[in-house]
Amino acid sequence: MSCPVHEPIPLPRERDHALGPVRALPELLRTEPVRRVRFPNGIDAWLVSGTAYFRAVMGDPQRFSSRRDDIEPQLRAVSRPPMDNPAAFNTADGEEHQHFRRKLTKDFMVKRVARLRPRIQQIVDDHLDDMARGPAPVDLVSAFTLPVPSLVIAELLGVPYEHREAFQDAAANALGLNPTAEDVQRSFARLGDILAPVFDARLADPRDDLISRLLHEQPDLDRAEVTSLCIGLLIAGHETTANFCAMAVITLLQHPEELAKFTARPERAGQAVEELMRRLMGIAGGGGLVRRAVEDVEIGGQRIRAGEWVAASLAAANLDPALCPAADRLDLDRDPVQHVAFGHGPHACLGQNLARAELETMLVGLFSRFPGLRLAVPVAELPFRDDMLVYGVHSLPVTW
Repeated sequence: MSCPVHEPIPLPRERDHALGPVRALPELLRTEPVRRVRFPNGIDAWLVSGTAYFRAVMGDPQRFSSRRDDIEPQLRAVSRPPMDNPAAFNTADGEEHQHFRRKLTKDFMVKRVARLRPRIQQIVDDHLDDMARGPAPVDLVSAFTLPVPSLVIAELLGVPYEHREAFQDAAANALGLNPTAEDVQRSFARLGDILAPVFDARLADPRDDLISRLLHEQPDLDRAEVTSLCIGLLIAGHETTANFCAMAVITLLQHPEELAKFTARPERAGQAVEELMRRLMGIAGGGGLVRRAVEDVEIGGQRIRAGEWVAASLAAANLDPALCPAADRLDLDRDPVQHVAFGHGPHACLGQNLARAELETMLVGLFSRFPGLRLAVPVAELPFRDDMLVYGVHSLPVTW
């Protein structure tokens, strides 16, 4: 029997502390794991909380579509129409999604990422050397957490790092709540102009990079599709990792007992990163991963009608007590759990192996080089990214 349907409530977004979860999520998990909410742009959706329900939605693309349109739920107060993006496989279903994803999978597999680890380590060490030579305090975002993954993804693709401001600007526009569709289009067009001569050079002289492989090994892709794929990777390949690394640093500094565990056991950094990712995704907030019901379906006792929107909450799924005991607490001694910080199902994060390698290397390197690292300002004074789709901080002043 279906539960009664209540009037939608505003999408919960308020939190008691910058490093705490959205205030309403624990109560929703306990009492209303499937609840109608209204997004800031006025569109209603079913907010789905809990790990099991999250997996039920994300693991069933036949009944929950990833496609977007002009009336999708958005965190922006004014709806922004979807971009004209010929290879946006994250908003595609079935074979169309797999067609593009398969073109990239090989470059993000565990073995490929393992071969990249020495270069990631070198990039990390170089940036830590620069920090050590300079004065303190320093903004860790601009000096370390942002440039390291930016350089890694630029080298993996084969894009000259001198253009990093262009893809960081495109990321800020694409993921910001305030930029207009025209702002995004302009920044994407700028990236397209930068990529065009790179493509020409790789066609004439291929190298060991992703752009060369796409151009020479995937002849069914046209130039617009390759451009689309590369822009998506340039943005996604640095933005999330940069923000989660910064948030991990703040979190560890606020939990000295957990930081002591982390620095004492660098060989267990992989396990620590899994727990940090789970806990940090639990405070990420946002509206979740949006899908649209293709047919009538029942979840958590609620009947979701065909055509209705569903927002599967990553934050609530990773804070679910059914996932692990005391899920609201950071515990680096916790046995690994099957968290969903990287999503679930066919749309799970393509770059998760690379992100794990980067985060492990960055965090171990940072705290090994600067054991006295500390915040240069109180947490309350940090500029948190409430104006972005990806939560984090705009800057992070630290000293040692």
